[in-house]
Amino acid sequence: MRYPQGGGLTAERRAFREGVRLQAAEMFSAGDGNTVVAKQLRVSVRSVQRWRRAWQAGGDGFLCSRGSAARPKLSEKLFAVLEEELAKGPVAHGWQDQTWTLERIKVLIGRRFHKTITLSTIAQMLRRHGWSHQVPAKRALERDEDKVTGWVKDTWPQVETPRRRSTPSSSSKTRPGSR
Repeated sequence: MRYPQGGGLTAERRAFREGVRLQAAEMFSAGDGNTVVAKQLRVSVRSVQRWRRAWQAGGDGFLCSRGSAARPKLSEKLFAVLEEELAKGPVAHGWQDQTWTLERIKVLIGRRFHKTITLSTIAQMLRRHGWSHQVPAKRALERDEDKVTGWVKDTWPQVETPRRRSTPSSSSKTRPGSR
């Protein structure tokens, strides 16, 4: 079974499952037993028992799908406001550089909407609305290519730790030379 990026079932899959439950309701009204319904619809007896209780309590309406179980943390209206705030940039909200991070977006949501949302939920919500985590393709105007290449040639080799050379090792717990 495949889930969309935001989690939960797709609309088609929800509709299919609702159809199975409504078929079960028809079988209930025909007087079929739980095991017969389960075998015919290829579901568990436990699910059929739960459906029968719901059907007896409220009819077919109680077997209809109520939509996605994962309700959005921000409504479409609030997310539109969030997009406007994100378009203003991080500097407009008090940060020094022009980089949006999940942590900064979390702070912005807390300040603006008084809601606490986890970083993974924010990432899912942004992905669902077409935002990506990628760095912009444009380079900074202040970037000096000569300094960058000079740093890579001169400074980086001193900072980088040298790689260990592979040498034959012993599988013994005590090395012969350590005795």
